[in-house]
Amino acid sequence: MIHVHELSKSFFDLRRGPLPALERVSFEVRPGEIYGLLGPNGAGKTTCLRILSTVLRPTSGHATIAGFDVATHPAQVRSQIGFMSGNTGVYDRMTAWELVEYYGRLYGIPEDQLHARMEELFKTLQMQDIRDVLGSKMSTGMKQKVSIARAIIHDPPVMIFDEPTSGLDVLVARTLLQKIEWLKQQGKCIIFSTHIMREVEKLCDRVAIIYRGRILAAGTVAELLDSHHQRDMEEVFFDLISQHDRKISAEGRTL
Repeated sequence: MIHVHELSKSFFDLRRGPLPALERVSFEVRPGEIYGLLGPNGAGKTTCLRILSTVLRPTSGHATIAGFDVATHPAQVRSQIGFMSGNTGVYDRMTAWELVEYYGRLYGIPEDQLHARMEELFKTLQMQDIRDVLGSKMSTGMKQKVSIARAIIHDPPVMIFDEPTSGLDVLVARTLLQKIEWLKQQGKCIIFSTHIMREVEKLCDRVAIIYRGRILAAGTVAELLDSHHQRDMEEVFFDLISQHDRKISAEGRTL
């Protein structure tokens, strides 16, 4: 469903020249699977997901979603994805119902189908009690529910979550992760970026550890623990990063 091959992205700085944010990243994600991108801030996770959601164009390499190239067929890609991040805002002067309805109309869903779909979503996501609440009056948890609803109103086969639990308290984050697990059970293809080890261990079927724009290792949690002879993902994570930094430092001394 998601195929990424040798994807690279560089940004140009007037003083330092090209700055690589992503370097030859490759992976694939299947339907009914949650694929995690685990890495610290600045690792390249958001850059990768912005390319997949057609916000950025890659410098080289290519990626397809549901058979559509993200660079050459962006409109078709956008119709196949739902995107949610930790800083997704809501409109203060629109109610939950109005906001989800607005996004449904943007996706061109016929009115009769849209309202039936909304009733189903509001019931499933337990949003009936907030349907008339204005965005300015919503709690953080309410906003996250609305964000999920508007991301899946058009029933996309692919979901992209960019650090969605960032800044959330533990109860709201737990509820959000349960909703993502529910989406997986619906057969959605899900890519999930985070820097929180526990989320990866609990949620992801496979995970790629990304650092300084490169994937250092990928596989199931069990495979990564076994291949690196560690007891938890945190130790695997820091071991890989340490090895990478030592390698880069040695190459710099050689040059």
